[in-house]
This record gives sequence, C-alpha cells and structure tokens, in this order.
Amino acid sequence: MEASCLELAVEGERLCKAGDFKGGTAFFEAAVQVGTEDLKTLSAIYSQLGNAYFYLKEYGKALEYHKHDLTLARTIGDRIGEGKASGNLGNTLKVLGRFDEAVVCCQRHLDISQEQGDKVGEARALYNIGNVFHAKGKQHLWGCTQEPGDLPADVRDTLQRATGFYEMNLCLVKELGDRAAQGRAYGNLGNTHYLLGNFVEAIKFHRQRLSIAKEFGDKAAERRAYSNLGNALIFLGQFNTATEYYRKTLQLSRQLRDQVMEAQACYSLGNTYTLLQQYERAIDYHLKHLDIAQELTDRVGEGRACWSLGNAYVSLGNHKQALHYARKHLDISKEIGDRNGELTARMNVEQLMEALGVSESDLSPSSSEFEIQGARPKFTKRNSMDSVELWKYSSDKVTSLPRLWLDSPVDTDDITVQVPPPMPKLGRDPSDEDCFFDLLSKFQSSRMDDQRCHLDEPQNENDSAATMSPQTEELFDLIASSQSRRLDDQRVNVGNLPGLRITHNNLGHLVGEGDHQEPSDDFFNMLIKCQSSRIDDQRCSPPEAGPHAPTVPDEDFFSLIQRVQAKRMDEQRVHLPSDELYFLILAMCVRVCVCVCVC
Repeated sequence: MEASCLELAVEGERLCKAGDFKGGTAFFEAAVQVGTEDLKTLSAIYSQLGNAYFYLKEYGKALEYHKHDLTLARTIGDRIGEGKASGNLGNTLKVLGRFDEAVVCCQRHLDISQEQGDKVGEARALYNIGNVFHAKGKQHLWGCTQEPGDLPADVRDTLQRATGFYEMNLCLVKELGDRAAQGRAYGNLGNTHYLLGNFVEAIKFHRQRLSIAKEFGDKAAERRAYSNLGNALIFLGQFNTATEYYRKTLQLSRQLRDQVMEAQACYSLGNTYTLLQQYERAIDYHLKHLDIAQELTDRVGEGRACWSLGNAYVSLGNHKQALHYARKHLDISKEIGDRNGELTARMNVEQLMEALGVSESDLSPSSSEFEIQGARPKFTKRNSMDSVELWKYSSDKVTSLPRLWLDSPVDTDDITVQVPPPMPKLGRDPSDEDCFFDLLSKFQSSRMDDQRCHLDEPQNENDSAATMSPQTEELFDLIASSQSRRLDDQRVNVGNLPGLRITHNNLGHLVGEGDHQEPSDDFFNMLIKCQSSRIDDQRCSPPEAGPHAPTVPDEDFFSLIQRVQAKRMDEQRVHLPSDELYFLILAMCVRVCVCVCVC
C-alpha cells in the first residue's frame, strides 16, 4: 500500500510536469485515497495538489489542499513547510482578489523565512508580497479616468509599496546570484513604474529584463519585454522606435505560435501607425487583427478592429468604407451589450451618413457588405486553453517527491499591466467558503484559556453554594456544554486530514511535545482585521464585467480614446473631427497592453 501511494504520487508529478494537470490531479487524488503514514510525503502531495488545482483555476480546491498542507506542517513542527504553505495560500487568495488576507499569509511566510535564515524563501516571500500590492493597485485602477501617472493617493501608495518589496527582492536575489529571479524582479519593477507614470524608469528596467531573457534564450519573456518597451515609448512620443519593438513582438509571437499575442501586436502596430499618419499600413495591421479575432470568435476584438478601421478610413477621406466598419462596430456592440461602444458607433454612423448624404434605407445589410471587404468569415472554433502550455518543468527523471513551489502562479509578469475588470466572485464549495475562519480557529486552540474570564474564587464552598441559585447552575452547565463543543471544534484534528494513516510510527510526531511556536499576537490581530472585510463578500455581487477580449488589451487605445471623446459628444454630433483633432486625441490617450515575462 505504501509503495502504491508513492508510485501514484510520482506519476501525478510526472503528468503535471508534462502540462497535464487534470491527469496529474487524478493520480494525486488516488494517492490520497490510498493514504500514507509518511507525513512529509503527504505534505508534498497536498502542496502539489493545491498547485495543480490552481493551474486548473479550481481555486476552492487549491485553498483546501494548501490549508491541509499548512495544518500538517504546523502539527509536525515543520516551520519551513509552514512558511511555504502560507505563501501558497497567499498567492491563491491574491488571484481571488482577497488581497488583505493574501498579505497576511505572505507576511507570515516572510517572517518564518527570516526566522529560519532561509534566504531563498525570504526572497520569494518579498516577491509575492510585491505581487499582491501590484495586483491590488491594478484592480483599484479599473474605471479611473486619470491620465497615466495621475493616480489616486491610495492607488499610488499601493503601487509604491509594491515597488519597495520588488526592490528588496532584487537586492536579495542579486546576493544569491539568481539571474532568473533578477529578470522577474526587473520586469515587475518596469511594470509598476509604468503604472506610476515613470516611463523612463520603466524603460530602464525593461531593457535589463530583455537582456536577461536573451541570456536564457527565453523567447516568450523576450517578446513581452519588447512589447513593454514599445508601450512605454508610446508615452514618450517615440512612435518610430515603438513600432520597431512592436514588430519584434509580432515576429516572436508568430515564432511561438501565439495567436492571441500576435493579434495584440497587430492591434498596437495599427494604432501606432495611425499616430504616424501612415494610414495604409495601419489598415493592414487592423485587418490582420480582425482576421485573428474572427478566427478566435473574439467579438469584442472584432468590434475594436472595426472601430479602428473606421477611424483610419475617415483619415483617408474614404467615408464609404468608414461607414461600413462603423455599422459593423454598431452591430457588434449591440450584440455583446457594450453600451458605451454602441453610443460611440451610433454617433459615428450618424455623422458619416450625414457626410455621405445617405439614409438608412439606402444602405445594404452591413453583414453581407462586410464580407466583401476581404475579412475572413467567422469560424465556429473557439479559443481553447487546452492548447496553451501553461507550465513547464525540467525533464529530469523523478527520483523523489519534492514540494512544488507556487511562487506566484499568475505573476504580474504573466498578465497585462492594464487593469482588468474586477474579477467576478468565483463559486466556492461550502467547505471552502470559510477556509480562513477554519485556519484561524485551528491556531486558536491553545489560546482558549487566555480568552476565558477568571471569576474570583469564593472563600469557602458554603459561601459559593449560598450565592448560587438553581437558575445560575443551569446557566453554567449550559455554558460549559457549549464551550466544550466549541473547544473541540477549534482543535487541529489531524485525524480528519485526507490520506493520513495514523500508526505507532507517526503517532509520536502528531501528539509529541515538539517546539511548536505559536503565531504572535500581531499575526492574529492582522488576520482578524482582514476578516472584517469579508462582510462585503456576503453582499449581492455587482454586475459582471463585459465579455473577455483575448485579442485586445484590457486597457487599450479604444477605451482611453472613448473617455476623452465622451466629453466631446456634443461637438462630434455636428461635425466630423479634423485630422489635427483626431491625432491630438489619439496621441493624448493612446495606451497599450503591457505583457511582461515570468522567467
């Protein structure tokens, strides 16, 4: 039985290394069903199951197994394991948008690593805390109308805290000689400075990131570095240099067979050539973007491409073609429920019809006319994540079952710097809903006596009996009965851990008097404080964000230009904007995706 459990776990690890997380979790779950008395093996299985479920986006199960890992590590007195499990919990909570709780867990990881003299763990904890503050700052930026760098005070403070942790991480990984980690730190520092509006600093860090990516032959990281450099150069007005970096981004995207990134590069090139008044080249890239968006059934991306094509044709004076794409943009906006896009498209259609002197009855259906323009018909194929390689391991032969690290499962390097819409609440199993409350209660078991009220003892038993009524005795009995049940609920019941076979060999480790250090009062105070923010989790959820557009940056040219144009609606209802005004608006508002590397 023991060999079977280990063999199943090793096979699960092999499948995860090959990128088959679904198959890997099946073997790990089978290993848990068989069970083991080896506590360290079980802890490694919990950790890897949590990581695998994270990559499958089953965050409830990821939290469950990382919580089991934390419980077991604390029970056997494994301080390093406790720190790693805390870090994994923090990363999962970050992706769920529970940033305050994530900071508590990552800070716990940092404290334990410093206490144990674990420099590698300390560096990872610093990096993860920086990621939490970075993600929190980006989420708070969603919906802000300020220009880049002109941020609300709380958002600026959050991003500056992220920068501080990244800088501490960079100093430590330099000391350790970890070049790959230095690359991640440089990339995230570039991202944070970009959000803060420090574009010169951002370029400096991204160039260092690019150098390390080339050193390791990491084409994906190199592509993201080129894209980031182009984005920052746009804000410095260096459009020609930006196009060089975007072309390199496009070339590498094609080499990597990444259609989503290829489409985003075409989108950025199209808008940059519009800024350079090279409209024919802009149209060429926007048509390529449109082609990929149709192939991936990205209706939002199609709408953005049609809007951009309409603008380019207006600048060329080809109002007929501009009207065609404006009408298509209008149809798509209605279909996907994009109210702002619909208003903008309707206004453009009205203006172009007035300029051409035509009415609605004079026009053919936009759908049939659209196919004549040379855009490829839509495919029914959808963009499947099954073909996306999320994670690669080394191909070394598996000889042991080490704990897999979840440093930052979806790092800021891995996603666009633009602020995504607030993540809709994910459905969680009832067992996962209060996982953090369970975590707190398990730590509280040895603190019960400190929280009880101490009554002054009476001088003798007769006095006590004389002052106690039958009703009082019943009350104390009821309290004692309730407290006994609550005390049992708050104990760490290792017998309930899945896959644990308790034998005389490991019983001493589970019940022995090890040097188990209690978390400090500051830890509990931080944990309880961040729990107060969970009240909002029980309120009605806000409306879900609009449909996802994989081929378009979350915060791109389109939305920023719309912000400025929204203030000029009345002016635009009467006259078509002149070329000079259009370029001014586009130059002021252009903002592109930032895709940064992980390693």
